Amino acid sequence: MHKLTIEEMQRVDAATYRSLPKVPVVMVLDNVRSLHNVGSVFRTADAFRCAGIALCGITACPPSAEIHKTALGAEDVVAWRYYADTLEAVAALRSEGYTIVAIEQVSGSTDLTSWQPEQQRRYAFVLGNEVKGVQQAVVDTADFALEIPQYGTKHSLNVSVTAGIVLWQATKGHAALTTP
Repeated sequence: MHKLTIEEMQRVDAATYRSLPKVPVVMVLDNVRSLHNVGSVFRTADAFRCAGIALCGITACPPSAEIHKTALGAEDVVAWRYYADTLEAVAALRSEGYTIVAIEQVSGSTDLTSWQPEQQRRYAFVLGNEVKGVQQAVVDTADFALEIPQYGTKHSLNVSVTAGIVLWQATKGHAALTTP
């Protein structure tokens, strides 16, 4: 076993990436304050070939040296839109046919490990602020909420870690990712 080189991984270039089919998933960042978290979500969205990201409220937008530090260029290929208010983003995405999913600890949430995404459905996953989580008004408008089970003493995960876990579950075996 040896570590693969960049050439052996056969990564696509930016132009090819833009032309590839995308998984119908949008990550909605609800007032995420850390630019490193924003950049990391861009990089993760690139890895799972997401349709895009909605940056809302105080969430910073590219171009930004701090976002680039963790995005490593993913901010240049992953589609994104800015909304002054997360509810505005949710309304726009719902009108485009997205199912709105709050990633939050709420009564009646669905355990992520028991949730099975429908490949033909479009999902908008709302990730909340590092301290306050997803706004209650946004939770109230969501179609449902997913919760990541946690077994330690803390009751939250970093926003970018949460994005990776949710995207892994949401995209496993998705037809759009069978295209090289």
